[in-house]
Amino acid sequence: MNALLMHWKRMPLYVRILIALLIGSVIGYILNNVGKPDWVVYLELPSKTILRMLSMLAPPLVLVAVIQALVKTEIPAGLARRLGGLLLLNTVVAILIGLFVANVLRPGAGANLEKPAPKATLASKEADPDKKLILETMETAGYKAPEPKKDVFAAFIDNVPKSIGSPLNENNVIGVIILALMFGVALRKHKDTAVKTVVDVIDVAFATLVSVLMGVLQWVPLGVGGVVATIVADKGLAPLLSLGWFILAVIVALILQAVWYLTRIQFSSWASPKLVLIGCRDALVMAFSTASSTATMPVTYQCLREKVGLRERSASLGALVGSNFNNDGTALYEAVAALFVAQLLGIKLTLMAQVVVVLTSIVASVGAAGIPEAGLVTMALVFNAVGLDTGFIALIFSVDWFLDRCRTAINVMGDINIACILDGRKRENKSEEQPV
Repeated sequence: MNALLMHWKRMPLYVRILIALLIGSVIGYILNNVGKPDWVVYLELPSKTILRMLSMLAPPLVLVAVIQALVKTEIPAGLARRLGGLLLLNTVVAILIGLFVANVLRPGAGANLEKPAPKATLASKEADPDKKLILETMETAGYKAPEPKKDVFAAFIDNVPKSIGSPLNENNVIGVIILALMFGVALRKHKDTAVKTVVDVIDVAFATLVSVLMGVLQWVPLGVGGVVATIVADKGLAPLLSLGWFILAVIVALILQAVWYLTRIQFSSWASPKLVLIGCRDALVMAFSTASSTATMPVTYQCLREKVGLRERSASLGALVGSNFNNDGTALYEAVAALFVAQLLGIKLTLMAQVVVVLTSIVASVGAAGIPEAGLVTMALVFNAVGLDTGFIALIFSVDWFLDRCRTAINVMGDINIACILDGRKRENKSEEQPV
């Protein structure tokens, strides 16, 4: 048994997720055909717990990541405004492209996952006009309708902290213990780390949060299997088939974003799109294979300097600085995901709600490059901002292992785009600095 468990842990996370997706689909399909039992709702317990923890970790992770990026990144004063403007423009365009594609293709339409309306009860004033008058009279006399009893499932979820500070504000002892266990175990790895400067404090805080996040992510396959089994047991295979349309929508949107980058390079840089693609293909392939723009940074810089021939300052600002703030592919992905889930549930996001998606995606994507599975973490912020059920993030995560690689390649292409535009329309001449 121990050998099997060790073999499971050694598997890449995406392989474990695929196995969980397959097992969950089979269990759900069987239950859908033999009749869904009442206990099937408890299969959602792992995913709801994991996503509650991710929602708790997302704000402090983004906060510390942004602070770390701002404190440790050196940006020349004269170029800070221009660099910031280019990064913001690319991110906004990416999100708008994502929303446009999701609204046109409507990948979630037809899955029919809208939840049934709650049953009318005596505790609901809107259930019946006559009961409304009776309840108002009783409340005036001091009567309070009893709150519905919570089952063990709901009681457990309520004890998982909504945020890091909520257990202290709500005097939730169990929540405090959960936080103490999570961060106590994570801090053991950093107990001997010397802290001498403010940067050291920030680094330890970020490393601790990432350690907690990695611990939570180990349970994601269990959550994926549970939520897939529950959805398939209730609605059949239609939601899983919708994931194919979701993948298509994301890829189409990412291709359009790549076209935007290459068009900008064509008209704003001396380097041609063909030269850039050929010169930086190693960086793009590495980004796709590793799913990490941070790990790809040195290769991106080397390609820009030696194979494209950009100036050192432009290459470093684009590849090394821009990668800390440029996550266009992730922001685009979150926009498509938000509309996809809304369409799954039969919810029409208003124009204002989509504006909120844009603003939240911009804020959430800043500094997310160093966060493992950043798309999953920051997606919780976007979903909460527009009132979408974060439980469906587990369903999306079943295909995230592939889309993560696609959007990371676009993130790196965004870094390349920034570097080429900063280099200008005039190529470096012999009197200027040479590549090293």
